[in-house]
Amino acid sequence: MPITDAAKKQIAQRRRIFFKICLRCGIKNPITATRCRKCKAQVLRLKNRTLGVKK
Repeated sequence: MPITDAAKKQIAQRRRIFFKICLRCGIKNPITATRCRKCKAQVLRLKNRTLGVKK
């Protein structure tokens, strides 16, 4: 069921795309994080934000 409301669609995209991933354990963290919430490592990367069809 697609979302038709523009505001709700933008909120959903932000929650789905904008976060950081720990390079050590692979867990999702908030975009404002400086350390991992699980293993406390400081090696975080931004989620890859390229949109498109999976191959």
